[in-house]
Amino acid sequence: MLSHKLPKIWYGGDYNPEQWDDPHVWSEDIRMFKLAGIDVATLNVFSWALNQPDEETYNFDHLDATINRLYENGIYTCLATSTGAHPAWMAKKYPDVLRVDYHGRKRKFGGRHNSCPNSPTYRKFSALMAEKLAERYKDHPAVIMWHVSNEYGGYCYCERCEAAFREWLKRRYGTLENVNRAWNTRFWGHTFYDWDEIVAPNELSEEWAGNRTNFQGISLDYRRFQSDSLLECYKLEYDAIKKHTPHIPVTTNLMGTYPELDYFAWAKHLDVVSWDNYPALDTPFSYTAMVHDLMRGLKSGQPFMLMEQTPSQQNWQPYNSLKRPGVMRLWSYQAVARGADTVMFFQLRRSIGACEKFHGAVIEHVGHEHTRVFREVAELGGELKQLGDRILDGRVEAKVAIVFDWENRWAISLSSGPTIALDYVKEVHKYYDALFKQNIQVDMIGVDEPLDKYDIVIAPVLYMVKPGYAAKLEAYVERGGTFVTTFFSGIVDERDIVRTGGYPGELRRMLGIWAEEIDALFPDRRNRIVMTKPHGALEGEYECGLLCDLIHLEGAEAIAVYGDDFYAGVPVVTVNRFGAGQAWYVASSPDAAFLEGFLGKLCADKNIRPLVRKAPEGVESSRRVKDGRGVLFLLNHNADMKEVELHEGRYRDLLSGETVEGRTAVPGRGVRLLEEA
Repeated sequence: MLSHKLPKIWYGGDYNPEQWDDPHVWSEDIRMFKLAGIDVATLNVFSWALNQPDEETYNFDHLDATINRLYENGIYTCLATSTGAHPAWMAKKYPDVLRVDYHGRKRKFGGRHNSCPNSPTYRKFSALMAEKLAERYKDHPAVIMWHVSNEYGGYCYCERCEAAFREWLKRRYGTLENVNRAWNTRFWGHTFYDWDEIVAPNELSEEWAGNRTNFQGISLDYRRFQSDSLLECYKLEYDAIKKHTPHIPVTTNLMGTYPELDYFAWAKHLDVVSWDNYPALDTPFSYTAMVHDLMRGLKSGQPFMLMEQTPSQQNWQPYNSLKRPGVMRLWSYQAVARGADTVMFFQLRRSIGACEKFHGAVIEHVGHEHTRVFREVAELGGELKQLGDRILDGRVEAKVAIVFDWENRWAISLSSGPTIALDYVKEVHKYYDALFKQNIQVDMIGVDEPLDKYDIVIAPVLYMVKPGYAAKLEAYVERGGTFVTTFFSGIVDERDIVRTGGYPGELRRMLGIWAEEIDALFPDRRNRIVMTKPHGALEGEYECGLLCDLIHLEGAEAIAVYGDDFYAGVPVVTVNRFGAGQAWYVASSPDAAFLEGFLGKLCADKNIRPLVRKAPEGVESSRRVKDGRGVLFLLNHNADMKEVELHEGRYRDLLSGETVEGRTAVPGRGVRLLEEA
């Protein structure tokens, strides 16, 4: 439980009363927060310049007043440290805080995410700000959560970062000889003889067009280094806070599948994971579900915080559509269904100037409660109060896991072949979506997660196999697990150096195959998967594309072969009996029909039952368990009512009190929360 002071799903969001500085507005805010059921406000996210007008002066009077005013009206505080954007005076007096961008240009003051993570000035003043806040509010009963900085991200390529990178390399590799070996620097005569010869890999040196690079090793390590550097900044603030308030949890808001930071590494230092969910109108709802599951998986299934979402529309996408009636409530329950113990918004009142003035809010520019958005927010607030702690801290149980690894993703995106069209996240989502459509619960896990509790583990495009991971997978399969991986797997080690002796490298013995060549198909080209052995309902032919591995059998059995080109008849789907388990290889990127049939059969073989007997397309299901009793969430993403066929047993709708069994109707863009009797 996040806090015993508020034993329910937290409801609230970012609040910036300093942007109005008007007591009448503040009074109206309180009145409307109560109407909406708001019980938590995130304060002080971007108030550094207000808190600290110069190097020596700190002024928290405005913050004192806001925290007290909210608390007197039953609203708790999630207190941010304000360090997401440094003040202008700091940039002027200490230019080392300013980043150098990817193109090698020194930034001036402006924007946010604008601080060099290796700046001594930034590290000093940010940690000091966190400590002063923690010392001041350590005994305040309103503060129930700490929020460090905001949406960490962005890389720096300044000389200080270059120097820090060299020190990071010394700790990682010990000697220059080891660095040269790790990066294969004899290629193109890049051997280093002095640490100072190593420079940051950007557009002035090894990289171009964002993720294209001449040397994958240095580019991969620079991403690790920058992720670690920003994490060190977070940890400085975390430690300063914990010194004074060890009992209050600390977080920082993540951004789903954001590419620049290794969130599995970060999650180890967060007391609770929180993230900001901003899908577009056309984002597949299975993708959003996958990211919720990924955020839950960052800390081995621990419930997470939905820190931000918009009540209506965003301001920064190309086309900022309104959330249709019911969708805000629907998407909020989607987060709760998959492990969120909070529902929070950005923002509680709309800004009146700058770039977020057209970002949605609980209180719109009109300034009163008579809006569609506010009515929906208030309705949801009432329901969350009604639910109390029934779902709070409930866990999601899954027997299928999908592996997601940021370092593997970096290595794939930096690869100089075989195709620019390979998108790691999209390939992972294809496998997730196939299970999602069949109402099969999934955990998204990292490579450090134990595997024993899962019957099936899927690792799409496992290009990088880290030390010890092949042995871990072998042990899992030998004990009876089912493992699935795909084309372009087992190619390199953690340094992005190819494992010679035939693909898929260290996975070869377990998979019982070796891959001789990899064919990259143009976007308008396809091949065919032709079934040669029965596999559940799969029969006939299916499309595949993107990449096609040309594989040879070394003990594995071919279930399907290619249908076209000079490699027609070559195996494309194989299974190898390894110990008591099975290791599957899918040598191309299949269509959705194949994946649904393929994974559905694997689940049936393991007696993994879908959460419902039958649900129409567009109806999502998830289940949380607390104190041995499950709550089944049914979420209808369609505009019209749909009927769902349930498993045997009786259920009670937690919102309506209705008893349900057999079948149940879910309203268009509506939800059912069915507690098992």
